[in-house]
Amino acid sequence: MHILLTLSIYIMSTNKHAQIRYIALDNCFSNYGRKYYIEDLVEACNAAIYDFTGKNEGVKKRQVYEDIKFMESSQGWHIELNRIKDGKKIYHRYRDKNYSINKSPLNQVEITQIREVLLTLSRFKGMPQFEWVDEISSRLQSISNTDVNNIIDFEQNQFLKGIDLITPLFNAIYNNRVLEISYLSFKGEKSIVYTIHPYYLKQYNLRWFLFGLNEQSEQITNLALDRISDIKEVSTIYKENFNIDFNEYFDDIIGVTIINAKPVETITLKVSNELWPYIETKPLHGSQKPPSFTSDGVLITINVIVNYELIAKLLSYGEGITVVSPQSLVDEMKRKVLKILENYQ
Repeated sequence: MHILLTLSIYIMSTNKHAQIRYIALDNCFSNYGRKYYIEDLVEACNAAIYDFTGKNEGVKKRQVYEDIKFMESSQGWHIELNRIKDGKKIYHRYRDKNYSINKSPLNQVEITQIREVLLTLSRFKGMPQFEWVDEISSRLQSISNTDVNNIIDFEQNQFLKGIDLITPLFNAIYNNRVLEISYLSFKGEKSIVYTIHPYYLKQYNLRWFLFGLNEQSEQITNLALDRISDIKEVSTIYKENFNIDFNEYFDDIIGVTIINAKPVETITLKVSNELWPYIETKPLHGSQKPPSFTSDGVLITINVIVNYELIAKLLSYGEGITVVSPQSLVDEMKRKVLKILENYQ
């Protein structure tokens, strides 16, 4: 129960910092060594929020009264409070000195909030270190009699080869460990051993890739996890990443392949009128510019480095997209299309 209650603190979709205030009030109501008047409850809530966020939110009496009303309701925890007069003032405490919302079953709001989190976390199902998601899901289902996995599905491949490497690779990145990686490329017949200073893990097109400094080439290399046959730590001094911000590293490409010698180019594409609604709602790239409409299609531009993933994506749209420029990409697309045509002759 403690895990679920703690998890719910991080989900405040209906009322900002509500869970923090409820726990603060719970602590006050269960403290029989002090009298908590409304001013004290307000102060306790503000202090708890400040401890959690570092910000003074300025909770008012009205909000605390609303919180108490909710905690007493059937949507809350059905708490039973004594309101004890002390002169002209009233202080609050639980009727049962042993009671706490930490000890009570989850209320419906908490179940709904936690279910939302679990639906999102379910995309990691089958991945190492996320077995606890299934465990908590099972516990929640037993409480709510509701299957949390039957109304949403994320595209994923939990049987992908190499997915078991995510945990050791993540740990190597986190702990600054150098790795010796045995790698077999799609074109290679024998594995190649690389010494890699690992920096980043990225998923693209349902596959996972490791990015790191290749000690042999002294360049950033990306390795597909499903092509890695073995990894082991070595005692080489780890070279930290001081030059690359991976939040921006992929801004100029589609996919994961960056060819250092290639510049960013302006790609002009003609999208068929039939395909345009899909491209409009799901742009090819973040650099996609507002379109120009013609009688036989829609012209758009994107600014990217030409790589394998860009060509594959453009080919995936078939006759719906035509490359207008640059001419080098037009020629490459022609070669690909003619090669495809040969397969059907």
